Amino acid sequence: MQRWDRIEAFVEVVRLGTFAAAASHLKVSNSHVSRLVSQLENQLGTTLLYRTTRQIRLTDAGALYYEHCHHLFDGFREAEAAINDLQARPRGVLKLTSATTFGERFIAPLINDFLCQHPQLEVRMHFTNRQVDIIDEGYDIAIRMGTLKDSTLIARRICERREYVVGSPAYFTRISQPHSLAELAHHRCLVGSRDHWRFDVEGVRREVRVEGAWEANSGPALLDAALKGLGLAQLPDYYVDEYLDSGALVAVLDAYRHSDTAVWAVYPRHRHRSPKVRQFIDYLVEHIGEMLPAPRQSP
Repeated sequence: MQRWDRIEAFVEVVRLGTFAAAASHLKVSNSHVSRLVSQLENQLGTTLLYRTTRQIRLTDAGALYYEHCHHLFDGFREAEAAINDLQARPRGVLKLTSATTFGERFIAPLINDFLCQHPQLEVRMHFTNRQVDIIDEGYDIAIRMGTLKDSTLIARRICERREYVVGSPAYFTRISQPHSLAELAHHRCLVGSRDHWRFDVEGVRREVRVEGAWEANSGPALLDAALKGLGLAQLPDYYVDEYLDSGALVAVLDAYRHSDTAVWAVYPRHRHRSPKVRQFIDYLVEHIGEMLPAPRQSP
């Protein structure tokens, strides 16, 4: 290591023209730089610099030595710049998973927009309603909904998400609208990917188990069944907002609507400094609002 210090001192003295300038650049004293150059000359057994009170001049040996050494430090600087560039620009493969419908409608277009800005990046998207183990399965980011379980993952809120219990006007001509959670037992409930619905009762989260003659692990199928009057469904806002506005669906039990149902980007702790992860999540947060419908005003 001492040899590199000596060589660097010599190269900077020649490059900058004075011991004082080299010392300032290296953030050491003039005497320290002079001592390093003298040690290098003793080590090589030859004089590299002629020193006067006004200037320095290379000896023949010094000129030869400088010619062979200076490009090494140019290479070091280029290597550092390359590392800084790698850290600043997203590169490599970004592997992401999300719930199917939300991912296809809102996440995929934003990933594609982000990729247009960073063509050096590769992307692997996987849409599934199964909650994957992102560490074991090698994902960089997972988009998750609702209340998160405690874990070692880092989570960042992407946007709000509201859930509604809805039915069609035709359905409510056959059975009256429910006004309490207990009344759900007398309704046909359309069962989606989970068999319990989430509510807030005086600020306390409550889950109500639902049963019915219809079940599917597909949001669009659930929406279609509700529109056709087959029963009640609990669905997020991005499925039902337009139908609530048009009157094709009616929301019930709004007083019990679960409030903590945000959309989150979660990722392993050791990847939080990765440019591809950090910058894509920043992009999501900035642009997701452009994709989502405007928040619906409560009647």
